[in-house]
Amino acid sequence: MTNKFPYADDVVDCIDNGVFVIDKSFKIHLWNDFMSIHSRFSAEQIIGLNLFECFPELPKKWFERKVKSIYLLKNQSYTSWEQRPYIFKFSHGRSVTGGVEHMYQNCCFTPIFDLDNNVECVCVTIKNVTDLAIKAKQLKDAVTQLEYISSIDGLTQIFNRTHWEQRFKTEVERVKRYKNKVSLIMFDMDNFKKINDKYGHLGGDEVLRKTAERCVNLFRSVDVIGRYGGEEFCVFLPETNIENTRNVAEKLRHAIADTPVHYESKEIFISASIGFTCSNKEKNNYEALLKEADEALYTAKKNGRNQCVNFLDIAPED
Repeated sequence: MTNKFPYADDVVDCIDNGVFVIDKSFKIHLWNDFMSIHSRFSAEQIIGLNLFECFPELPKKWFERKVKSIYLLKNQSYTSWEQRPYIFKFSHGRSVTGGVEHMYQNCCFTPIFDLDNNVECVCVTIKNVTDLAIKAKQLKDAVTQLEYISSIDGLTQIFNRTHWEQRFKTEVERVKRYKNKVSLIMFDMDNFKKINDKYGHLGGDEVLRKTAERCVNLFRSVDVIGRYGGEEFCVFLPETNIENTRNVAEKLRHAIADTPVHYESKEIFISASIGFTCSNKEKNNYEALLKEADEALYTAKKNGRNQCVNFLDIAPED
C-alpha cells in the first residue's frame, strides 16, 4: 500500500499528541513527531513496518480487537487512562513522578475511509494525560484518607461509634439474608472515673489506648471493633456461635485485667465487665442484639465487675 497522506506529516507534527496510521495488517503508514520523540523510531525508520514487531510489549490481543471493531463497526472508539493506564510504555518526562512509572494515555481509534466508504486504515491518537491522572489519583487518595479519618476514633485509633454501628447494621442485614450468625460483645472499663480521678485524664486516655490495642491484637481481622462511647467498647464477630463467643470474651477479660497499664512509671490495674449475645433464626435484629449485650453488661457490673455474662443465661424464659 502506498502512502496516501503526502501532506499529513506537516500537519500532524504540529499536534502535541501522538498520531499514527495503520492498516488492517498493522503496517504503519504515518508516524508523527510526538511518536518519534517518545519512541525509539523516527518516521523514516518505522513507516512500512509492522507495529507489533516494532513494539512487542504492546497489549496485542486487546489492540487487535480494538482495531478489528473499527473495521467492523466503522465507528470511532476511545479508551481512557482509567480503563487502561497506557498503551505504549513511554516515559512521562516528569521530574516529580507522582508514583507513576510511564506516561498515562488516552487513546482514540478513528476509521479512515476510502472513496467507497470502506475502512481503509485506522488513525490512532495518543494523548499524554499524566498530569491529569496524577491529580485524579491524588484526589482519590485524599478522599479515601478523609473517609478513613472520619471513621476512626482519634484517641484509640479504632472505629468510632457512627462507623461501627453502620458496619454492624450491614452485618446484621447480611446475616438475615444468608441465615448466618453474628455475635456481639459489649464491654465497659470498671471504675474508670476513679482511674481518671487518681491518674488524671491523660492516664485515663492511656488506659483506653492500651485497651483498644489489646483488642486489636486479640481479635481476628474479620472482627470489627469500635469505641461505643467514653470507656465503652463493642466488637461484633461474624460467623461465631455463642460458645466460641464465650471463650473469646474470657480471653478478652484476661487480656485486659491480667496486665497493668504502665503510665509515667506507675502501674494502673484495670478490668472490664463484659456482656455478650448471639443472633439466632428468630432474632436477627440490630437494636435487639445491642439491647441484649447491654443488659448482659449491666448484669456483669451489678454482680461485681471483671466478669463475662452471656445474655442467654439471664434472659427470661418464654
